[in-house]
Amino acid sequence: MKYLLSALGIVSLALGVMGVFLPVLPTTPFLLLSAALFFRSSPRLYEWLLSHPRLGVYIRNFREYKAIPLRVKIVSVSLVWITLLYCALFVAQAWWFRLFFVLLACGITAHILHYKTLRK
Repeated sequence: MKYLLSALGIVSLALGVMGVFLPVLPTTPFLLLSAALFFRSSPRLYEWLLSHPRLGVYIRNFREYKAIPLRVKIVSVSLVWITLLYCALFVAQAWWFRLFFVLLACGITAHILHYKTLRK
């Protein structure tokens, strides 16, 4: 079971890292899932993730403050809207597909903005 949880943690970690670069894929939830899976399967991977200079910050901030830094909010919301508006205007042909992209952007924005803003 520990191997399965470690493997799922690695997959979740990969998705979280991809989420840093892809605006539609969330980073923090996948990193939190990875931390939980590593906590139950591999203390070494758990400690590595929490002490990672880039990824550990996401987890520590969210665990301690239940908040997202202002810069991350601005970048995330901006990239979501740029990407999904591009898709709605230039990729989608059907009106309902365009509407889907705009509604998706609204949903993701609402989800990001509903968290407190971390000001350090």
